[in-house]
Amino acid sequence: MEALIAHTSAQIVALDLGDVDGAGTALHELAERHPDRIREWPVAERPHWRGGSAGWGAARTKLLHLDDAQVHVVMETSTVFEGDAITPLVHALDADGIDAAGWRGVNPANGGHQWEDAGPGEVRALLGHLFAVRRTTALGVGGFPERARFYRNADLEFSLNLPGTLVVPEKDLPVREERHRGYYDVDSEYRDTESRRTYDRVLKRLRETQSD
Repeated sequence: MEALIAHTSAQIVALDLGDVDGAGTALHELAERHPDRIREWPVAERPHWRGGSAGWGAARTKLLHLDDAQVHVVMETSTVFEGDAITPLVHALDADGIDAAGWRGVNPANGGHQWEDAGPGEVRALLGHLFAVRRTTALGVGGFPERARFYRNADLEFSLNLPGTLVVPEKDLPVREERHRGYYDVDSEYRDTESRRTYDRVLKRLRETQSD
C-alpha cells in the first residue's frame, strides 16, 4: 500500500476484517500518516478463510458501495506498484463499451476447464491481481459474487457477469507480484474446497454466456 501511495494519486478505501495478525492496526497507523489518501473501515467480523463469517465477495461489494469514484480499482496486496499502473487502466475505460481493464487477462480453453493467459486486447476475464471497473456497471450486476467466500476464481465469476468488453492494455504496467499470502497462508483443504465451489459456478456461468 505504501507503493500505491507513492506512485499514484488514487484514493484508497480499505476494509479490515477482525484485525487478523495485526493487519487492522497496521492499516490504522498507515491511515493516520496519510489521512488525505486512506479511508479505513475496521469491523470486528473476521474473514471466512480465517474462521470468521465475512466472505470475500460480500466484503468486496461493501467496498464497492463505500467507494464514490466513477472507476473502482481492485488490487491484491501481493501486487506491488513500481509506477503509476492505475492511470492506464482508467484511460482504457474511455473507449465505448469497455467495462473493465486489468493487468492480466485470460481466455477459457477446453470448455472452461482451463484458462490461458491472454492479451493485450480483449479478454474474457481479468485476474484479480489488479483491474479497474466502471463502478456503476459493477453495481448493476449486483457487485462481486456474494457466494464467493474465498477470493480464488471469484475474479473469473465476476468477469463473466459483466455485460461489456474487458481488456488488457497494450503497454506493460509497472507492477510486480510478490508472495500471495491469501493463497499460501490459508489451510489447503479449505482453499481447495472453496475454490472448487466457486469454479463450479464459473463453469455454469460460462455455459450460460456461450448459449446466449
